[in-house]
Amino acid sequence: MRLENIVWSARDPHRLATFWAAAVGAEITIDNADGVEAHLDVGEEAFLDLCFQPVAEPSQAPQRLHLDLSGGDRQADVVDRLLGLGARPLDIGQGDVPWVVLGDPEGNAFCVMEDREVYRDTGPIAALPLDSADPERDAEFWAAITGWHRAEGNAPATLRHPAGVGPLLELCPEPEPKRGANVVHLDVRPGPDDPDAIALIERMGGRTLRWPGADRLPWTVCADPSGNEFCVLTSH
Repeated sequence: MRLENIVWSARDPHRLATFWAAAVGAEITIDNADGVEAHLDVGEEAFLDLCFQPVAEPSQAPQRLHLDLSGGDRQADVVDRLLGLGARPLDIGQGDVPWVVLGDPEGNAFCVMEDREVYRDTGPIAALPLDSADPERDAEFWAAITGWHRAEGNAPATLRHPAGVGPLLELCPEPEPKRGANVVHLDVRPGPDDPDAIALIERMGGRTLRWPGADRLPWTVCADPSGNEFCVLTSH
């Protein structure tokens, strides 16, 4: 399996996709009533698709996954550019920190990072911090379902694409137990020769989420051991 998508639930998918595509240098490839997708190459034939799905009202639950964008020694310039694209300063109680917290056009928090050695070759997205009740356990889970490897980082447990390219997946201690649906989630896609993805997920401590009509979706909605939703796409 591979980690393929970062997915936002959005009131206005086109507007949000336009912002994020410009923010990270992705190319919008799909834009229709079902949603918007933007493609981001991260090197070594690795990529991430940024997907924006329409919803009447995104979840108001505390955000458990966000993007940390690369700032480095140009942090102030990057912040100014993002403000010009439609971001706004956001106070989430971060206090005096070296990174800058912004909100995208729909209020989703993200950070522009200061210069850190571990982020210098990640590309525009430095990291994907994900709240976890047990970072070591969840790192094993996400490594098993994505093929990403342990990497050096600032979080208690960090993973990265096996080619050593693209953002870090950081498993961070959760400030509170999960409640409500995540506004931003990840998708994985099995390869044609991969073993049963759902069996692997359940063996590693995840679970399938079921509700009336879920079996008619072209993907399977699951949760990691800390309850974070993600989707398993069809293989191709």
